[in-house]
Amino acid sequence: MDAIDVIRVKRDGGALSPGQIDWVIDAYTREAIAEEQMSALAMAILLNGMTRDEVVRWTDAMLRSGERMAWSALDRPTTDKHSTGGVGDKITLPLAPLVAACGAAVPQLSGRGLGHTGGTLDKLESIPGWRASLSNAEMLDVLASAGAVICAAGSGLAPADRKLYALRDVTGTVESIPLIASSIMSKKIAEGTGALVLDVKVGSGAFMKTADTARELAETMVAIGTDHGLRTVALLTAMDRPLGLAVGNALEVAESVEVLAGGGPSDVVELTLALAREMLDGAGITGKDPADALRDGSAMDVWRRMITAQGGDPDAALPTAAETHVVKAETSGVLTGLDAYGVGVAAWRLGAGRARKEDPVSFGAGVTCHAKPGDSVRAGDPVLTLHADDPSRFARALDSLDGAVTIEESGTPDLLPLLIDRIAP
Repeated sequence: MDAIDVIRVKRDGGALSPGQIDWVIDAYTREAIAEEQMSALAMAILLNGMTRDEVVRWTDAMLRSGERMAWSALDRPTTDKHSTGGVGDKITLPLAPLVAACGAAVPQLSGRGLGHTGGTLDKLESIPGWRASLSNAEMLDVLASAGAVICAAGSGLAPADRKLYALRDVTGTVESIPLIASSIMSKKIAEGTGALVLDVKVGSGAFMKTADTARELAETMVAIGTDHGLRTVALLTAMDRPLGLAVGNALEVAESVEVLAGGGPSDVVELTLALAREMLDGAGITGKDPADALRDGSAMDVWRRMITAQGGDPDAALPTAAETHVVKAETSGVLTGLDAYGVGVAAWRLGAGRARKEDPVSFGAGVTCHAKPGDSVRAGDPVLTLHADDPSRFARALDSLDGAVTIEESGTPDLLPLLIDRIAP
């Protein structure tokens, strides 16, 4: 086959054949197709879309570019969750041990943060000694002993996606829903889990700003999973304000431990329980209420075993930033808006995130929210505390918060419901 012929089909609005898709993914992985040719094809896909059959085959071809993991040696069903990312989205941390405490195994392959959205691995690496990189054998050992593992994906998993992801990032084609969906699902199917729950975020702090685009992405991913024999459902959830009160790596670990101890912010607890119930249902586990595992301490027990098994010390003090700056309410009234994107960018500029994948992060940096939309505040009350190792970072962080905090004399916040919709096959 010829790359130019494949590009022309999609450029002219046609559908790629299974053979063309298989060839182009294999050839690109082998570096037999030039980067500029794959860039042209990615742009054509962005502009003209893909049919369901095309997306499913594209995902399958990326899946076949690498290894597939298997967990048949385990004595319990496997289930997993993927979030499209947001601000303060630490849900994986309490969720994985919670679901494991209810009888499932959770092989959670996670990523690092980029820009204003945090990464699960960055959060966990704030725990002294904790390791993100595990071999397949080590993953199996942790799953067998703790019931849950959270780690980085190995280089052998969907290598075609790794190449294509980097290309999309520099060619303005990240927004293509078929390419987003196939990227996520190729890795999740290769992970070998028996069931998958997708948490697709909606709002200013999310990749998908509207419920309509989030629903399209969710439906595409559910279709891919279903056609590959993976039990898949999706929840659309709110990201127009930060999730919980903590935004930043060690800050979010501390809040996650609060949830596992039976406390924590109500929105974090609600979403964690909703996703846990979906994961257990997908795994075929009935008669277990995950709320009980938070109350009786069994979820915390799994957390401690999981962190310890990956070299971490669950009792160690978490890093704290050297400097803080308090943002106070300028007037009295009701906090009617706390924009997720503004808070996320502030945390990033404070050092909690990175602009490039190779950048380091500050584990103690971030933002603590002292009030949530709907709360009453008085003039002079703390609304946010900014945490940074370098005080020179405060000015730019404050710039990103311009207009992010809205206080009105009275009123009700115009917020998305935390749980917006459920997408199933």
